[in-house]
Amino acid sequence: MRQRPIGTATRGTTNPNRLRRMDRWIAAVHGPALRRAASPLAVDLGYGAAPWTAVELLERLRTVEPRTSVAGVEIDPARVAAAKPYERDGLTFLHGGFEIPLPERPQLIRAANVLRQYDEDEVAEVWRRLCARLAPGGLLVEGTCDEIGRRHVWVALGPEGPRTVTFATRLGSLERPSDLAERLPKALIHRNVPGEPVHAFLRDFDRAWASAAPYASLGARQRWIAAVRALRADWPTTDGVRRWRQGEITVPWSALRPGGD
Repeated sequence: MRQRPIGTATRGTTNPNRLRRMDRWIAAVHGPALRRAASPLAVDLGYGAAPWTAVELLERLRTVEPRTSVAGVEIDPARVAAAKPYERDGLTFLHGGFEIPLPERPQLIRAANVLRQYDEDEVAEVWRRLCARLAPGGLLVEGTCDEIGRRHVWVALGPEGPRTVTFATRLGSLERPSDLAERLPKALIHRNVPGEPVHAFLRDFDRAWASAAPYASLGARQRWIAAVRALRADWPTTDGVRRWRQGEITVPWSALRPGGD
């Protein structure tokens, strides 16, 4: 007898291109691991009421590794049934949850806007469960974005646990970096208070952004790059100008890990 899927259904909100920033980062950072895999498999966990994010994930990952396949996993069986007509070579849809009901271990699990409805103290166990399903060298990307994909924050985890936190935004819509606070993933959103590292990071980023105001005449991208360069005096980053130009900054999880955790 098959076990009951683990987790609860999300609201199901989804829009085409909503996860483009996350997908672009995954393709750039995790592409080499997909190419090394014998049978590269990615999971779009909790894709929602429409299958667009899974369809787009397949298309974007196949630009870096054409052998990639994608499995969309949803806990709501009605959503799985609605997605079935979109199946094609390399794209399947399955009923399931955090147990990831696949015989093989995926190289990638993407869980976008899935944990927002959970309590903060439930996150660590979900992370542990999902990371345990990864193939060697695999990656879990868990985070949140707004409805049209202008602002994202996500955590990247390996089988050993959390590695990095990435902030990504459409620079033309940004007033200040702390605008991204409303999209912090569940593990961090309640920690955006004085005394916590993520609060200090966003405070310092706002200050660097204000100091970089003269670069605004050259465009928001140049202002962002200048602000990130200044921020690096006090905060470590794991990326460089190529990613900053995309409106991103990635920092080690250890720098933002909630105090005492």
